[in-house]
Amino acid sequence: MGSSLPQKEANLFKVIVKSYETKQYKKGLKAADAILRKFPEHGETLSMKGLTLNCMDRKSEAYELVRRGLKNDLKSHVCWHVYGLLYRSDREYREAIKCYRNALKIDPDNIEILRDLSLLQAQMRDLTGFIETRQQLLTLKPNHRMNWIGFAVSHHLSSNVSKAIEILEAYEGTLEDDYPPDNERYEHGEMLLYKISLLEECGLLEKALEEMQKKEAKIVDKLAYKEQMASILVKLGFLEEGEKVYRSLLFMNSDNYRYFIGLQKCLGLYSENGQYTSDEIERLDALYKSLKEQYSWSSAVKRIPLDYLEGDKFWEAADCYVRPLLTKGVPSLFSDLSPLYDHSGKASILEELLLQLEDSIRMTGSFPGRTQKEPPSTLMWTLLLVSQHYDRRGQHDIALAKLDEAIEHTPTAIDLYSVKGRILKHAGDLAAAASLADEARSMDLADRYLNSECVMRMLQADQVGLAERTAVLFTKDGDQHNNLHDMQCMWYELASGESYFRQGDLGRALKKFLAVEKHYADMTEDQFDFHSYCLRKMTLRAYVSMLKFQDKLHSHEYFHRAAAGAIRCYMKLHDSPIKATTEEGDEMSKLPPSQRKKLRQKQKKAEARAKKEAEEKTEEEAFSGTSKPGKRQHTRPVDLDPHGEKLLQVEDPLLEATKYLKLLQNNSASSLATHILSFELNMRKQKILLAFQAVKQLLKLDENNPDCHRCLIRFFDKVSSFPAPVTDSEILIRNVLEAELPKISQLHGRSLVEVNQSFLEKHKDSLMHRAAAAEMLLVLEPEKKLEAIKLIEDSTNKLAPVRNGALGPVREWKLEDCIAVHKLLETVFIDEDAASRWKARCVEYFPYSTYFGGCRSSAVAFSVNHNIQNAPENGVLAYQEAKSEESHSLNGKLHAFKDLTI
Repeated sequence: MGSSLPQKEANLFKVIVKSYETKQYKKGLKAADAILRKFPEHGETLSMKGLTLNCMDRKSEAYELVRRGLKNDLKSHVCWHVYGLLYRSDREYREAIKCYRNALKIDPDNIEILRDLSLLQAQMRDLTGFIETRQQLLTLKPNHRMNWIGFAVSHHLSSNVSKAIEILEAYEGTLEDDYPPDNERYEHGEMLLYKISLLEECGLLEKALEEMQKKEAKIVDKLAYKEQMASILVKLGFLEEGEKVYRSLLFMNSDNYRYFIGLQKCLGLYSENGQYTSDEIERLDALYKSLKEQYSWSSAVKRIPLDYLEGDKFWEAADCYVRPLLTKGVPSLFSDLSPLYDHSGKASILEELLLQLEDSIRMTGSFPGRTQKEPPSTLMWTLLLVSQHYDRRGQHDIALAKLDEAIEHTPTAIDLYSVKGRILKHAGDLAAAASLADEARSMDLADRYLNSECVMRMLQADQVGLAERTAVLFTKDGDQHNNLHDMQCMWYELASGESYFRQGDLGRALKKFLAVEKHYADMTEDQFDFHSYCLRKMTLRAYVSMLKFQDKLHSHEYFHRAAAGAIRCYMKLHDSPIKATTEEGDEMSKLPPSQRKKLRQKQKKAEARAKKEAEEKTEEEAFSGTSKPGKRQHTRPVDLDPHGEKLLQVEDPLLEATKYLKLLQNNSASSLATHILSFELNMRKQKILLAFQAVKQLLKLDENNPDCHRCLIRFFDKVSSFPAPVTDSEILIRNVLEAELPKISQLHGRSLVEVNQSFLEKHKDSLMHRAAAAEMLLVLEPEKKLEAIKLIEDSTNKLAPVRNGALGPVREWKLEDCIAVHKLLETVFIDEDAASRWKARCVEYFPYSTYFGGCRSSAVAFSVNHNIQNAPENGVLAYQEAKSEESHSLNGKLHAFKDLTI
């Protein structure tokens, strides 16, 4: 570096490098300028000056200087390395790799460049190149531990586990017998545990067990050692030894469910599906009774038996489990019990038990069979649990009655208002649910969870403005809205985007959905720093686990929702393009194409100029806020499109949607929603074979799903309307479809009308299936519109069959399904009379629904009591930002403790 310079300038060049490494950028610039005054075209100095400027956020100057330096000295590995670092800082990893490879052609044994290249190859999962680079590093520096470990990890990531084991054993062969020293014991122990996990993964269990016993003294993490030992012993069938290890682990942590499962496996008492014979249940009961005596403080040892016990024994165990938690007042008790509702017969037992406890406390003030009086709060917590039980069963009127009684008993209990809001949300009164959540929040203004729940309820009720003002109460001062984005608050952005989409504001909806997508891109980038850190600190098991997690990161539910939301926005934008309504837009449309093109170019230049001015202003503000030499305060880029208007100005919305569809297809292929979106998108793009591929995937996943049936009928109805193929591509498509048609079992020798009728007969008792069949009847035979509507109206809302032994009149129809049918009648059938009849019918089943205007909904209450003429913010009824005293009667009668002083 700087070898072509005289001694004085060569020393200054070293100062530049050192200043860059120590982040003293102004000092480095000063040294670079001193060299460039004498040698203005020195390539390496120009490159280093550009790299320094890049760290000061002067990117345009940086790229210009680095490219100029490279042009002046193409044979310098420093210039290529710096160019690669520049690309790396902008996340252009493929370009950076090219630059590093060019640098290595000039200096093939440069350790720094090889190390940087290996990090990029790990980031990009170029595993073949990663292995080669790590091997080269090991060859150059075989006495460096990190090179051995990196080479082993590279083979592990390439699924060559046996080779990774060989490398680690070769590394151990280079160590002395008394290794490691005290300051490296933990790192060495982590390497040993990593090697043992590789042996276990490779199936060499005996060797892994031998290694553990041999190296026990050198492993510092005793908890991980015992867990690994127990796992290997169980896999080898040494169940008695495994039982001893699991019992020792339980002694360390008696609330870890995995240890209980491991102990059950050792005793032959574990079933994946949770089904046990009567003999196994007796043995399990005896086991947990003995464990309960040993670990009386453990909640897990009392909760686990509820999963396998039945009948009277289940009643007894549930009674013993619930009583102390009701006395103590545990708000999360129902969440703990809710998985039991999926077990046959247990819901009815819980209902009888809870009602018996409620009656006993109400009548005697104590639990059944006890004389000791319970504290007054026990009745309140019991009523809360009973209300949550009825909410789970869909009996919202009973649930709300119980909650109102609990609120009257203890009007200061915050959880009652939160749960009441949740029940009203399930019942369909989103506005009242938001109001209740706001009441709960106002009772404890320092509780972030209550604030977040309130924001979520407001967004579900499409009160976006109120939600934003509520959310920023827990953000930093300044630009609070961007602060939520910086905190990667994805649940807020998703709920906000979905609310904007429901309201038809596609620009803001897209902005929220794409913000979530950017968070996932940032998470992918965040792994970069760990490629060197984890190898240095030897946290190898966690490192490999993190890489595997990153490989399936985009299969997470939040990303799926964001990508699906963005695709729907783009499809809606394609179906209803944004028209130019301004005078400027009208004028542009009248211009000839050549002048229109010039005007667009002029607008783009003006936008670029405005953006540059905003950046310069931000830069000046940042420099004025400099606190220490060379260090600048973090500056947030200016958002030039706060409402997402520019996101709507895309030339091809379907092309943008395809980018996100490919991510869903690669990461969420098992989701019906992915293939439904694929079908809708490709039908709009006239990509017939891709749409057919989506139909096949849907039928493979769930052929009885109503949406799958819709896609099947719509696709073949569309294909049947095509004219005779003329071009080669059309003939090819027709031949492929004819070859694949026999594989579609639903169509064997039948017309589409017959397929639709068969589907209806098969699912005649399901509302959503009948609606799908009716919609397809309208598609196939438009003249039978009245008959199709009759198919829907003839649906009956029967009492649900006795599921899980639950008692009481619970109807089959769900609120969201009935809303979907109403929208179908309004928008697809375009029949206002039928939609009105359906709405009148649903009012009876869903009295709390604001959508249907139920008699008990807040919409009706406010219209009667307050004579509201205009809807509040975002078009939502039944919410006032400044709540009147009368509105408190809807929210738990808070006036009862309005003047309470503490």
